[in-house]
Amino acid sequence: YLVGLSYRTAGVDVRERYALTAHCSPETWAVPMGRGQSENVLGALARIDEACILSTCNRVEILAVGEGSVPELLQAEWAAACGQSMADLASHVYVYQGSEAIRHLFEVASSLDSMVLGEPQILGQLKDAYRKATIAHATGSIINRLMHKAFSVAKRVRTETEVASSAVSISYAAVELAKRIFGDMNGYKAMLVGAGEMAELAATHLLQAGIESLAVANRTFAHAQELAGRFHGEVVPFDQLFTQLDKVDIVISSTGAPETIIRAKEVREALVKRKNRPMFFIDIAVPRDIDPGVNNLDNVYLYDIDDLKEVVEENLSHRRDEANKAKLLIEEEVQEILRWLHSLALQPVIVDLLGHLDVMASEELARTLKRLGPVDESTKEALQVMLHSFVRKISHNPLLYLKQAHETGDVRSLRLVRELFDLDSPQTRHTRRHSHKTGRCPYRADRTLMEENSHVQQD
Repeated sequence: YLVGLSYRTAGVDVRERYALTAHCSPETWAVPMGRGQSENVLGALARIDEACILSTCNRVEILAVGEGSVPELLQAEWAAACGQSMADLASHVYVYQGSEAIRHLFEVASSLDSMVLGEPQILGQLKDAYRKATIAHATGSIINRLMHKAFSVAKRVRTETEVASSAVSISYAAVELAKRIFGDMNGYKAMLVGAGEMAELAATHLLQAGIESLAVANRTFAHAQELAGRFHGEVVPFDQLFTQLDKVDIVISSTGAPETIIRAKEVREALVKRKNRPMFFIDIAVPRDIDPGVNNLDNVYLYDIDDLKEVVEENLSHRRDEANKAKLLIEEEVQEILRWLHSLALQPVIVDLLGHLDVMASEELARTLKRLGPVDESTKEALQVMLHSFVRKISHNPLLYLKQAHETGDVRSLRLVRELFDLDSPQTRHTRRHSHKTGRCPYRADRTLMEENSHVQQD
């Protein structure tokens, strides 16, 4: 099961109220019953066998393995842990079960369900959540397999599609445009005008692109110092902005000024000092910081936020097309993991059925030998071969039926076979266990038949 809420179903105020970040650390993680004691989320839920909590700013999700009313139990404990109403929580959550839960997990890992399609952060957050859950001994064979598969699916999506390619943030798009003009960014210098969040993101992308040096100019000198210090750049006093303009190749402006800051006159003077070497201006402020007339100058490239939005939307459209390819890829992986899950349910039925037939054959052979009295080894061996052949033939159709049920995912057929052969009655279970413990089965029909019918136990 997967129970969660995200930016799609809940506003940030709701996501904050139901955040489970504190319950994701190994020290406070709620361990399912049977693995330890805990007062936290999931701690009192005996029906939960495995669980993993993912809690980020954009989503809170609980992946769990168990039986019964698991979604309701999870929501009740979740709401209680946050001191909130379960009814309120229920109005925001989504619940996925079986293949839907697996598909959603794979899409989250591959960032197909992220606010920014293709962003890479969610995979790291998911890996961290899984690591903490394993440290707390809260996962088992199913969640372990699902998580490792989710990580490999995410890698395959990034390798085989372009869902994470192209710039989809304004700041990233700005730097990508600069790279188109200058190519290799090594040796070029940039200046940020403004010290807000957009400027900080632009600085990050510029440094990642390999810019040689970074300068920051801002009306509040302390803010400029803070941002420049964070990125090992230099501070330009705002009143010296124009005297330093000729020394930089790239200018990214994002202030909150009510009027134009950089005009064509100042840029023309800078170009003369630069001997007309190209300059690149990116204006991501609203209202605009840079006079549109700057774009009329030779060797000057000016882009404003509308230009960048067009680039971002074009790239997002490309990512959406690639996301459709990724979903087809994910569907293949979902079907593979479903086959494995179905095999988990199938194998115990085969073992119990063949073991049950083995025990019955062994008991009948023992009675027959007792009635016959002393017999030679060749006669005894002939009787064993006859019984083995009989068990093989009588189990053929049930095993074929189970194989077909496995391929179609029909778990009801598994229950039907168990009922038809009375595999779950206390007496049958006791006899089967006792027979195997004492070694009374003379020819181990179950092992031979399991080998002969191994094709029905596909991973």
